[in-house]
Amino acid sequence: MLSITITIFLVIFYHSVSIVSSVDTLKQGDTLNSSADLVSANRVFTLGFYSPQNTNRSYLGIWFTDNTYGYGPIWLCNRDKPITDNSGVLTISSTMKLIINSSGGDPIDLYANENGMNITATLLNSGNFVVKEMSINGPGDKVLWQSFDYPTDTLLPGMKIGVNHRTRRNWSITSWLSENNPVAGDFMLEWDPSRHRLIIRRRGVVYWTSGDLKDYINEGRPDLKLKKFENIGYEYNPYNFVYNFVNVTNDDEDYMSYFLEIDPDRTPDLRKNSGWKLNYDGYVYDIDNRIIVDVKRCYGYNTEVGCELWEQPKCRNHKETFVLKSGHFRPTDSYFIYDNKSSLTESDCRSNCWNDCECVGYKAGSKSGCVYWKGKDSQFVQSLDGVKIYVLISEPANKRKKKKKIWIVMAVVITVVLLLLGCSWLIMRKIKQGKWKEELDKLMTLEDNDRGNGHDLRLFTYSSILAATNSFSSENKLGGGGFGPVYKGKMVEGPEIAVKVLSRRSDQGLLEFKTELILISNIQHVNLVKLLGFCIHGDEKIIVYDYMPNKSLDFYLFAKKELLNWDTRFNIIEGIAQGLLYLHKYSRLRIIHRDLKAGNILLDDNMNPKISDFGLAKIFEQNVIEANTNRRVGTYGYMAPEYAMQGIYSIKSDVYSFGVLVLEIVSGQKNNSFHNEEGPLNLVEYAWELWSKDAALELVDPTLKSSRSHIDQLQRCIHVGLLCLENRATDRPTTEDVLSMLKNETMMLPMPKCPAFVSGSSVVYELENVKSEKFSVNGLSMSAVDGR
Repeated sequence: MLSITITIFLVIFYHSVSIVSSVDTLKQGDTLNSSADLVSANRVFTLGFYSPQNTNRSYLGIWFTDNTYGYGPIWLCNRDKPITDNSGVLTISSTMKLIINSSGGDPIDLYANENGMNITATLLNSGNFVVKEMSINGPGDKVLWQSFDYPTDTLLPGMKIGVNHRTRRNWSITSWLSENNPVAGDFMLEWDPSRHRLIIRRRGVVYWTSGDLKDYINEGRPDLKLKKFENIGYEYNPYNFVYNFVNVTNDDEDYMSYFLEIDPDRTPDLRKNSGWKLNYDGYVYDIDNRIIVDVKRCYGYNTEVGCELWEQPKCRNHKETFVLKSGHFRPTDSYFIYDNKSSLTESDCRSNCWNDCECVGYKAGSKSGCVYWKGKDSQFVQSLDGVKIYVLISEPANKRKKKKKIWIVMAVVITVVLLLLGCSWLIMRKIKQGKWKEELDKLMTLEDNDRGNGHDLRLFTYSSILAATNSFSSENKLGGGGFGPVYKGKMVEGPEIAVKVLSRRSDQGLLEFKTELILISNIQHVNLVKLLGFCIHGDEKIIVYDYMPNKSLDFYLFAKKELLNWDTRFNIIEGIAQGLLYLHKYSRLRIIHRDLKAGNILLDDNMNPKISDFGLAKIFEQNVIEANTNRRVGTYGYMAPEYAMQGIYSIKSDVYSFGVLVLEIVSGQKNNSFHNEEGPLNLVEYAWELWSKDAALELVDPTLKSSRSHIDQLQRCIHVGLLCLENRATDRPTTEDVLSMLKNETMMLPMPKCPAFVSGSSVVYELENVKSEKFSVNGLSMSAVDGR
């Protein structure tokens, strides 16, 4: 009877507190101590408590079950909070916490389930340790917590490296401090979303970059389209791994990950283990210990294999490197200094020696610290049984002479090629000048015909332009951009003009250029800038506009906002809408401006707005609603989402830009002036946050405090601005509707929906590789886009 009782007690105790071993899942009440572990279903990965060699510290970690190559742990949970002995226990507590307890320290919380649902923790075949809710039918699909979100020094296939814009989480991997100390060290591997490339930093300084991510066709598998980096080659991989890189860019996140393409015909028994480890020296290597990135080859003066440049000591040059040698320095020529700071790593020793003009060699201490050898005339004696020291050497003289000969040959070849190109250019220029003369004769004929048809477009002589601008003097220059510089001019007969000299890089033909001028000259409206004429001289094409003495709207709005009272601002809003309505509906052809912004709104003597800069405008026939382009041009922040992402533009694209402009005029803030990482992306998001809290008037420029009598009008303008910013183009009002809503104060307005928060950071990755050059000038403003 006693034996039966004991057996029942043991069974009950076993089920209430079970110790997990060789399974992949931890459930409520299960415990995992230093003598047990979890193993993934495919037995590739193991999770348990890990202690570095010759230490008593303990960490919860994940490693490859088959650790033939001594790869070490690929993930550590508590790298900055080690357990001082082997008493660590991982468990899911009764309060639904995934927690590490130990005898001598505070508990370490990995995850706490606030809604009280049962949870499980599973080591997946990918090496990801995940927490999921437990229901009657088993674990759900929703991941509540995962180790992949907290990488340490290893990047596994499927793991992300990048940034989550919503949670502000940054996925990056950081090296250990030293071989047996997993505390965050000197090197960090991270993702550069602006260039789509990987970066390795040492203490904040960029040491190495992968180069831009580009498409790649595998020669052995032409059907398989991959992506690769310039400075990460597949030749490092003896197992025929093909790293297939993936880049995901959207409103929520921007990251890179990779997975493996394996050719089973070439390597049928290939193990599918893979991982990129960033070690404490800055190397990145795979599971087979083959180096993928070697930052020790980066000295700040060289750019091969992806190395970046940084400021150098004056005493160092590109002929010097550190080489590991066995031997000793002659004591009569040198002396050594020992620095025993525990925080110094081997990379610190190397950097300190490189930056010290007296230093000729270094060695990292066995425990910590550095040893430096100093003496400019020091001689190193090699020996097999000597100390291993990193010795500073210079490139051999015979190698330098060989390089010098190569440079001489290259200089001769380049000179010959340049001479041939120069001769070809002169010949082509002569041919082109003949064609331009022929077209100019046609243009003069066309000008006479245009005058007969009522076009008031003047053909200026080049000499009159020179006289008006004082030969394009720098004192008369108003600004410059991708389309060319703009100058203020004064004609002999009196009127002041703005002269735009188009860049010679423009591919626009002369007749097409003239046709565009004639069309714009026919646009006559009080809220559109007036085109006076043009000039053709050689390869140069020049456009002449009315000069606006009160500069552009951005000058007042963002620099002299106190000079703009609310009546003036509302008059500007209404004037811009009137000008857009004419372009969209009442001109002979429907015109989409495509670059509406504060810098392109000029102000006349009476502060009346004039829409300018039609260099990016598109012309529609009246029965055409929208069009598509593969080349996006304009200014980030003002682009409608469908145009920025898909290249679709219509009159609703201008309406979106108008909405941004209205919010800027009301608030006196630039759309892209928000740089707080924890706050809104831009003015549009900020305005929506305030609207959602029923606090829209907090958006109003503080200089308009005296305009409280216009509260209803201010509120209406914000309301209309948000309606113009609807995510779907079909939901936005037409320009005619906008004017009605602004002027009719009794008109009921629909409630706006959450707008599209389009900004440079969220759009630039979807666009072509173009850069936007923008400037505002005293009388003219323009935006230009050039290829990188």
